[in-house]
Amino acid sequence: MRLEQMYQEVILDHYKRPQHRGLREPFGAQVSHVNPVCGDEVTLRVTLSVDGENVVDVSYDGQGCSISQAATSVLTEQVIGRSVGEAMKIVTAFNEMISSRGNVEGDEDVLGDGIAFAGVAKYPARVKCALLGWMAFKDALAQASHAVEEDQR
Repeated sequence: MRLEQMYQEVILDHYKRPQHRGLREPFGAQVSHVNPVCGDEVTLRVTLSVDGENVVDVSYDGQGCSISQAATSVLTEQVIGRSVGEAMKIVTAFNEMISSRGNVEGDEDVLGDGIAFAGVAKYPARVKCALLGWMAFKDALAQASHAVEEDQR
């Protein structure tokens, strides 16, 4: 089996059997993002630990193409249970790979199943699809972190 074909299967699997789909409570922050080009949308919730150091939960709901929905499913698997710093390292690595037009291969040790989206980087019209949930997570993480800081004052 070719690597590209294996990556396609990972994407299809996450699209058909999404992980952490369905908005859950309690949550620390919720954001909604829409891709104005194609109409893909995602609403994503983040829950941090009481001290704000770890990502306890990420849940989402949305609609759109297989790339946007599968990429959001992969995101949840990669960041839940990680420290905020580790989660941001993963988000940064995914963003760099996807935005590179194929020039950055990505590190499977950092990205896990996120590496399956490496080929998407060669299709600029699909980059925003792949990044939709990841950018929503980044925004929700910032909001949740701010809320924890406010609670600690």
